[in-house]
Amino acid sequence: MADPRRFELDELLNRPGTYFNPQTEVLVIVDDSPELDAEIFNMEEFEGADWVLISDEVPVEEDRRDELLQTFQTHHAPEGAGADPDEEPEEYEEEQEELGRE
Repeated sequence: MADPRRFELDELLNRPGTYFNPQTEVLVIVDDSPELDAEIFNMEEFEGADWVLISDEVPVEEDRRDELLQTFQTHHAPEGAGADPDEEPEEYEEEQEELGRE
């Protein structure tokens, strides 16, 4: 069964939401609520795959974005991911004790 949270690029562009690609580390936010007057574009110049950059500014608050990412990580973390990254694994500690070092 396919994961209901995974989408191909062409699928997510038609579905509002916040998407993250773990390989490229790119976050995409799809919002279908704004409307622009189509008369400002000469539609003959644009093909179906063309996009127009409206602004370089990101319309999402960084705090809200970080909150969404943190919530996702909390709910979808793999088993054992809650361990402290600074804490040494038990196996390493046992090996050090056997060698007489700590």
